[in-house]
Amino acid sequence: MKAIVTGGAGFIGSHVVESLVNEGYEVLVVDNLSSGRLGNIKPALESGKAKLLVKDLKVFDEGFKSVFRDVDVVYHFAANPEVRISTTEPRIHFEENVVVTFNVLEGCRIGDVKELVFASSSTVYGDADVLPTPEDHPTKPISIYGVSKLMSENLVATYSTVYGVRSLILRFANIVGPRQTHGVVIDFIEKLKSNSERLEILGDGTQRKSYLHVKDLITGMDKALRHIRNAGRYYEVYNIGNVDWVSVKEIADLVVEEMRLDKVTYVYTPATPDGRGWVGDVKFMLLDVRKLMSLGWHPTLTSREALREAIRWLLGGTLNIHADAL
Repeated sequence: MKAIVTGGAGFIGSHVVESLVNEGYEVLVVDNLSSGRLGNIKPALESGKAKLLVKDLKVFDEGFKSVFRDVDVVYHFAANPEVRISTTEPRIHFEENVVVTFNVLEGCRIGDVKELVFASSSTVYGDADVLPTPEDHPTKPISIYGVSKLMSENLVATYSTVYGVRSLILRFANIVGPRQTHGVVIDFIEKLKSNSERLEILGDGTQRKSYLHVKDLITGMDKALRHIRNAGRYYEVYNIGNVDWVSVKEIADLVVEEMRLDKVTYVYTPATPDGRGWVGDVKFMLLDVRKLMSLGWHPTLTSREALREAIRWLLGGTLNIHADAL
């Protein structure tokens, strides 16, 4: 079996690569290395079971025809995940999320790829009226990032219908764990390393969201893909997140505790009248994951446990993200 993992040198993508190699797949990692790191996939490359193609997927060229030929499944994880830049540089999310997804789908069509796994986001729901939020809830994103993911979902669905590409769409909660390079935990740690007595918290601290450890994401993804294969489904959407949630203030408390600090003053800087961290920030997010759990999957770590493991990993001498990325 041959697989392509776009964005495979990144945080989540590298864990997908690792899992596929362990299952015996021949893996091609396609990454422009703008944020991904060679160190993330070094063991896979050294094993001889994975290869790296440094390529900008925004540029569709003749190379796509050969890259996607004789490939069984594509895991499309290449994207710009930084929601906050939506308000200042929306074109980035259109080009790096929507255009790249279209190009990958064209590669699948030309190469006659039979399966695609697409990393979507809980942000497609926007401010959900129902919590926990099920997959059939209306999609009303409130950020350009969320819109870019929803547009990509629609492209995936159409390619599945028109060209027969079996497609699994996963709407992620916040994913944490080894190799992560952005997010609230890193933001807090970096700020506290700079000033151990003061912590700026974007928003009013009451924002509450769900966090899933990356190892639980991998097992859930595998369970869902095996199910749609066995059931003969050609298009399916699954939420993948935790069954609980935590507030931003609670995350700050966890970081302070793990860094063994005391007398830290929290300074809240809400960007909106209702206390969001930035314009377009979904203040409350908890996904309904009963559909995935009905297949026999369940998270092994709570949101707090997943965050604590991520914090400990980041504090374990591997926080120098920017230097490691060079």
